[in-house]
Amino acid sequence: MAGRKGGDRKKAVTRSVKAGLQFPVGRIGRYLKKGRYAQRVGSGAPVYLAAVLEYLAAEVLELAGNAAKDNKKTRIIPRHLLLAVRNDQELGRLLAGVTIAHGGVIPNINSVLLPKKSPAAAEKESTKSPKKKAATKSPKKKAATKSPKKKAAATKE
Repeated sequence: MAGRKGGDRKKAVTRSVKAGLQFPVGRIGRYLKKGRYAQRVGSGAPVYLAAVLEYLAAEVLELAGNAAKDNKKTRIIPRHLLLAVRNDQELGRLLAGVTIAHGGVIPNINSVLLPKKSPAAAEKESTKSPKKKAATKSPKKKAATKSPKKKAAATKE
């Protein structure tokens, strides 16, 4: 008989492996069918959706890992996720209406609320800046401006 025997069966290769993805293509396909988003679901739709979801997850995790590293932490917490999402323009627009639990808020102080500089501090800065301006002038210009005065003083004597 030409029936199959138990020993010569090939090992199954998942669609995730075929597509080179980590996200489960079969499970996403099942959810698409069960969710009744459409009457029919094409064979490429779950592969594409899995690839998009995997890319978004990798992007968020990379930025959150950088935020954790900036805070000298080795574990990503919701605060790092919030900082990653809100500091990225495209992800911030995508997740604009999303609240991340225990994420906190982005640090931001309006410039009007910041304390004004004291008169002594403002005076110190004003004395510093003219010295820098005077130092930036070229020696030739200084010599050119002093020479008419010297000539006038020489003619008076």
